[in-house]
Amino acid sequence: MIRDRGRIKWVSMMLPEHIKMLRDWVKEDQYEERKEIDEQQLELMNMTLSEAIEFDQFVTITHYRNRNYEIVVGKIHHWDQMTGRLHIIDHFEEVHRVPITAIADIRLT
Repeated sequence: MIRDRGRIKWVSMMLPEHIKMLRDWVKEDQYEERKEIDEQQLELMNMTLSEAIEFDQFVTITHYRNRNYEIVVGKIHHWDQMTGRLHIIDHFEEVHRVPITAIADIRLT
């Protein structure tokens, strides 16, 4: 029976710089590409957004942050036109500030 130690036996021969580069490479491999949004989807998101603000409804917002997509569920408190951000309050009373340009999808919850 061969008692192979797998990655352990190679790590001792690698320089710390190589190990860091490999870890960075694995991290970069998990990044998601930003998707383009067409005009029809923008119009639907605009209608959903105005309905949620008007009737104070919960929304699920998918936005692009730190090279990954994140989901925020909550009520829209207000829209800051100066900075172009939505202020969303979730179930735990935390405020999330999401840039309008980073939003990929808005749905009523």
